[in-house]
Amino acid sequence: MNTYELISIGLYMLLMILIGFYSWRKSTSNSEEFLIGGRKMGAAVTALSAGAADMSGWLLMGLPGAMYAAGLSSSWIAIGLTIGAFLNYVLVAPRLRVYTEIANNSITLPVFFENRFHDKTQLLKIVSSIFILVFFTLYTSAGMVSGGRLFESAFNMDYYTGLYVTTFVVVLYTFLGGFLAVSLTDFVQGTIMVTALVILPIVMVFQIGGIGETFDIIEKKDPNYLDLFTGTTTISIVSLLAWGLGYFGQPHILVRFMAIENVKDISKARNIGISWMIFTVGGAMLVGLFGIAYLAKFDTEAMVKFDGSKEMAETIFIYASRVLFHPLIGGFLLSAILAAVMSTISSQLLVTSSSMTEDIYKTFFNKQASAKNMLLVSRLSVLIVAIVALLLSLTPKDSILNLVGNAWAGFGAAFGPIILLSLLWKRTTAMAGLLGMIVGGAVVLLWVYIPHDYKDVYEMIPGFISGFLTIVLVSLFSKPVSQEIQDEFDEVTRIVKS
Repeated sequence: MNTYELISIGLYMLLMILIGFYSWRKSTSNSEEFLIGGRKMGAAVTALSAGAADMSGWLLMGLPGAMYAAGLSSSWIAIGLTIGAFLNYVLVAPRLRVYTEIANNSITLPVFFENRFHDKTQLLKIVSSIFILVFFTLYTSAGMVSGGRLFESAFNMDYYTGLYVTTFVVVLYTFLGGFLAVSLTDFVQGTIMVTALVILPIVMVFQIGGIGETFDIIEKKDPNYLDLFTGTTTISIVSLLAWGLGYFGQPHILVRFMAIENVKDISKARNIGISWMIFTVGGAMLVGLFGIAYLAKFDTEAMVKFDGSKEMAETIFIYASRVLFHPLIGGFLLSAILAAVMSTISSQLLVTSSSMTEDIYKTFFNKQASAKNMLLVSRLSVLIVAIVALLLSLTPKDSILNLVGNAWAGFGAAFGPIILLSLLWKRTTAMAGLLGMIVGGAVVLLWVYIPHDYKDVYEMIPGFISGFLTIVLVSLFSKPVSQEIQDEFDEVTRIVKS
């Protein structure tokens, strides 16, 4: 690693730790503040925190790499995600913010499910908690692996050194400052990401000689790069667009909506969040696309390497950051990748620890736990989850990484239908929600691991549809919900509309 790059990365990590100490002093007097920020988050912090927690390293490596390798036909997934994020703000965010407070001030999704449906059996809370604990621990582990791999590939450092550094910094600021620290660091990380992804394509096209020459070079190399439909089928396009369905069921994103201070701020958060997403996703695609022209014009030797390897193509952002800028600025741009990785790890870490604290410890071990005791358990849960995830990261296995690769679909299919229907349909019953959650998650796993002839169809589609239909059909054939539940639903509708 260049000395200047090291300075930039070091300053970035120091800033993250300082935010952790600030949050520790500012807002961690009880578990509600630690796990959900006391519902005091502003619109800008909510929007950028949700975006940064969502995107991870895929935004700065996977998407530019796909654009470099295939051109505009790789943009369908970005289109699907942007539409899904917008609908999440419109359909879910305002009602979830209001409903979680009315439903006995629920601060985790499993507790919300229990309170929303008045579920005396606690099965909804237990099953959803198991989903979160298992899949997010693996998800967190994969994020740590990404951090180690990033240091290994981008900075020529030992994998374990990168793993330990990434884990230490993330765990420290999450342990100290909880949700406020995670949200504020996400805000900073989101700002770094959007700045990097706006600057880099602008500088690239300026160096190449303008937008016209850039597209001329791309078209001369291969006209298919500029064709939105090259190599696609109706099924593949629908499958890529279906990624957007996943937003309705992602706990680490939904918790941001629960934490915003005022439901009236959600429209402002939506405008900020979707604008941020358009700039970041658009910038990432342009980095990959413009990288085709830049290498063809200035570095044909490197172009041969990038064209011949998917792994190399995914480092086009790193390459451009280093060749176009002074190492001090390049280090800042490279810290955007680390920001993307760390923001997702911290969000998943906090959601998993909140499930351990609120859904497991308080339910089964200490129902009368004091605020001080719950805060201590919350911090210890962060450490426990981090240690387990770190141990899994020491010897990463394909089976774990493959499972995490399907976690977006798993959460989307398991939680997405119950979230949508519990917020939008008064008739939804507890048993229907439980069965829909199980069916949706199970169909995703079966679709992935049982051999069949429809592998081109993204597992989110059959999983989400199965879960949704299960909830609707079981609810229709079940006893109507109580008047009390109907009154709470009507009150949420009144507040949201006002």
